[in-house]
Amino acid sequence: MKITGKIIAFLTAVSVGLAIAMPCFGELFYEENTSALSVSAKSAILIEADTGTVLFAKNEKEHRAIASTTKIMTALLTLEAGDLDKPFTVDEMAIQVEGTSMGLRKGDIVTRRALCYGMLLPSGNDAANCAAVNVAGSIDGFAVLMNKKATSLGMLDSSFVTPSGLDAENQYSCAYDMALLTREALKNETFAEICASAKARVSYGNPPYDRWLINSNKLLYDYPDCIGVKTGFTDDARRTLVSAAERNGVTLIAVTLNAPDDWQDHTKMLDYGFSVTENSDVKYNCDSLRAQVVGSDKTSIAVDCEKVDLSLTDSQREKLKTDIHLPKFLYADIKYGDKVGRVDYILDGRVIASADLTAMENADRKNISPGFFEGFIMLLKRLM
Repeated sequence: MKITGKIIAFLTAVSVGLAIAMPCFGELFYEENTSALSVSAKSAILIEADTGTVLFAKNEKEHRAIASTTKIMTALLTLEAGDLDKPFTVDEMAIQVEGTSMGLRKGDIVTRRALCYGMLLPSGNDAANCAAVNVAGSIDGFAVLMNKKATSLGMLDSSFVTPSGLDAENQYSCAYDMALLTREALKNETFAEICASAKARVSYGNPPYDRWLINSNKLLYDYPDCIGVKTGFTDDARRTLVSAAERNGVTLIAVTLNAPDDWQDHTKMLDYGFSVTENSDVKYNCDSLRAQVVGSDKTSIAVDCEKVDLSLTDSQREKLKTDIHLPKFLYADIKYGDKVGRVDYILDGRVIASADLTAMENADRKNISPGFFEGFIMLLKRLM
């Protein structure tokens, strides 16, 4: 389908306008040493998914064509649109597209879920276009959704025009933004399940029948800890690859753009990331922390803190700080296990995790007249 200059200009204006109007929610942390590797890629990045820590970066904000890794965005928007198992007939024009294919034909009956398998495993351009038209009514309308989503994630160096990732004027992203996108996409359980599938049996056709789709991501076979996500290639972009891997509670995301030796690049990057990052339980020591209580025979109660799992480097563990949020007074009646506050874990000035503070004992209401008690509480509130 032809993308007109006016539409491209409109999409760009929408993206830039939203970028100016909205705050950036997608900023990542940079670890102290992000230049410890040598890779073939023109642009690359490696992040720890939970905290968003950048462990390695190379030209990570340079604008580049991203080929079929675009389908990470297309699949995520399709899944978020819902109605995943509602059958519909493919749009005849949408499936007339060059490049990799799911094998859709005129009159085929599909579901959005099947299309997500089709675009994430065999990288079907027909599947991406068909999903876009079904979700937004047109390719151009879907591009608007793509750019709005990108801006909401803080992808300020990205512009989307095609849902398939085929080369087009004014379509680009960068390694940094693709890491942000993938980090968000992997939070979607269905997306994570699909992109981790080495193969899948999917039903579609006229009438629908089962067939096997094979994933083009070799890392799912060659790297034991790989959990996805997407390959890509066009003449302009060359080889592009986004991968994710999980080991011992640590989840890493790697992105390479224009990488002649991308499989080896990702193996090297992921191995490095696992060597410098460790996941462990973090728990604030509440031994000396007590909550003051009003309206009970007890003047204070002990509190405890839940554990949180954090994947950090050694230097980050040294810099990790805590911020305690506990009211000056708690009002009886309090039961064991009640949430009474929280602990924020702070790295480089930003909250990366929170844990509840809970009561470790009961604090029953004192047996006094309701009128006196209510008056006492009102007095305290005025004083506070």
